[in-house]
Amino acid sequence: MAVPRRAIGSAQPNILPALEECLDNMSRPAGSRPCAHVRPQYVVIVDANRRYVDVSDSFCKLLGYSREALIGKQYDEFTVPGTTDIPVVFELFAIAGYMHGIWVLANRSGTHLLVRYEAWRRSDGLIEGQMELLGAGA
Repeated sequence: MAVPRRAIGSAQPNILPALEECLDNMSRPAGSRPCAHVRPQYVVIVDANRRYVDVSDSFCKLLGYSREALIGKQYDEFTVPGTTDIPVVFELFAIAGYMHGIWVLANRSGTHLLVRYEAWRRSDGLIEGQMELLGAGA
């Protein structure tokens, strides 16, 4: 199946390679797609509106918020502005049902957190994401 590439042109330049790789991988049979090999330190479950449905204790600690404060919030609120074109990424995810790459979050104190993630649509329709921390800084 050919995947439309129309949305990629508006994406932030720093995510274009990851998006191109994702689109290329989507055209391969499922068994031959590369695995991101994320060592899951943090797990989140989000709904189709990008809102947290559940989060691991470690993710709460990473961001500096309680589980109750995170549930129902969009993950957009914790993404560093200007680092990812979230609507484009989410549209591509909706097509593929799977994605992996690099994301930049901001914790409660404003520290930027570089994470590698892998996310997929589960059979119940929710999206599960697993992350590992690669680095942190201002």
